Amino acid sequence: MIYRAASEDSSTAVATFPAGVDVHWETENRVIWNEQERVTEEQELTYEVSWIYEIAVWRRFLRSRRKVRH
Repeated sequence: MIYRAASEDSSTAVATFPAGVDVHWETENRVIWNEQERVTEEQELTYEVSWIYEIAVWRRFLRSRRKVRH
């Protein structure tokens, strides 16, 4: 389980997901309090969701967050 970038030396290795791992993305729009601007605003939140076979659970990580412009 190794990633190799084309421009990198072959001695540099990075771990990857094993083959067959169920990974997908979920996007939600939520109204969130912006503490810096002291206002509520709608934001688009994108999560990476994957199944962890070894412990039989889903994991969910926030991957991106951006303000929704209407």
